[in-house]
Amino acid sequence: MDFETIIGLEVHAQLLTKSKMYCGCSADYANAPPNTHVCPVCLGMPGVLPVINKQAIEYTIMTGLALNCNISEYTKFDRKNYPYPDLMKGYQISQYDTPIAKGGWLTIEVNGERKKIGIIRVHLEEDVAKLLHRPSAEGPDREDYSLVDVNRSGVPLMEIVGEPDLRSPEEARQYLIKLRSILQYLGVSTGNMEEGSFRCDANISIRAIGAKESFPKVEVKNMNSFKAVYLALEYEAERQRQAVAEGKRLVQETRGWVEDKGKTVSQRSKEYAHDYRYFPEPDLPPLVISREWVAQIKARLPELPEARRERFIAQYGLPIYDANLLTSSKNLADYFEEVRQTANTVSPKDISNWLLGEVSRIMNADNIEINEFKKKVTPPMLSNLITSTQNSIINIATAKSVLEEMFQTGKEASEIISARGLSQISDTKAIEEAADQAIVANPQAVADFKAGKVQAVKFLVGQVMKITRGRANPAVVNEVLQKKLTQG
Repeated sequence: MDFETIIGLEVHAQLLTKSKMYCGCSADYANAPPNTHVCPVCLGMPGVLPVINKQAIEYTIMTGLALNCNISEYTKFDRKNYPYPDLMKGYQISQYDTPIAKGGWLTIEVNGERKKIGIIRVHLEEDVAKLLHRPSAEGPDREDYSLVDVNRSGVPLMEIVGEPDLRSPEEARQYLIKLRSILQYLGVSTGNMEEGSFRCDANISIRAIGAKESFPKVEVKNMNSFKAVYLALEYEAERQRQAVAEGKRLVQETRGWVEDKGKTVSQRSKEYAHDYRYFPEPDLPPLVISREWVAQIKARLPELPEARRERFIAQYGLPIYDANLLTSSKNLADYFEEVRQTANTVSPKDISNWLLGEVSRIMNADNIEINEFKKKVTPPMLSNLITSTQNSIINIATAKSVLEEMFQTGKEASEIISARGLSQISDTKAIEEAADQAIVANPQAVADFKAGKVQAVKFLVGQVMKITRGRANPAVVNEVLQKKLTQG
């Protein structure tokens, strides 16, 4: 029997507000000592009263609008009750039946096909404390223990619940990439999965092709990268198919992704909404979101990824492939336009080739984002390097090594070119001398060329470049060799 995979994602994004969701504590806790960004409210002390963070509400409305949602005129907060050591009050202030935004969608592209993925709701809640699990000393009486850091407790957390419209792990990955890009363009979240500011739980099930009912769904947790989401869903889809094939019973449960073992493991049975005993938060008033406020927020929305992609194609003449990659990251798109502004004589395609080629290679090798690269190689610095190749001061091969040194040292291209004597040789006489050496040293390549193997000249060009230590102008080298070989 053939099955299809049904996937729906629940994404939590920490919001970039200065203070926490219901108190005045600083939300910038990342590098702070444990339990220093705390107060009686986020510590869950008796008798304290929460106060709603207006900026968090506005950021959630912005996100809802960007995801084509309807913004509720009336919304309220609810208590989600469950006991856990990282939840100081024994309940979480969240939203249940009246979220801020609902009924939206975003589009993804997989294998050249665009697909609309539904958004059920976008709502606000508070983050929980962080548990730090520690092993005790070795020995027969060893007891492991856990520590609680309350700094994260109360940070505004926006949850985006998607429809189960995804049909493969790759679609899920593209959905997350697109959603994170939108949040970054809006400036409401860093979208950093490794740091925990962008987290994903996935609901996955299988059903027979053509059937309406699915087997019980499984919620997968503990995925902290796009790659982990992809691998976890691939594993889980195959595990469920194999279980059905072997006649085993699938159950609704929560499973955790164990990265070093490459598999999911059962954690607990899946809760239902009634298990949390939701009821309206008595300490917070309901909110009425005026249409005037929504209109003001909508008017301030920035250019979003799809609109910027279409502009890059129309304004800069970039291929769809380049425009897609450049605009998938707001910071990368910003860097591209900053380079373009300082290099009007350089074609946008050349700038794109450098960013998607050598710059991306350096970033991947050092596992950094464009903003870290930008600290070493500013847009004007990259612009000057590209201009140096355009003006035949250095060739492309040399420029790549210069860029590497620019990134390592922070020096300007001109400084490196001068110090290392890398200026390109375009003098015909000097190139002719190197060409003569290459021809004498490689008689077989010369014979191959005269026998009709025109590709042999490429080998000889490479030999001339080696003799000149990569400084010769390749176009002049090719011209000189063609002339000598045809005349000889």
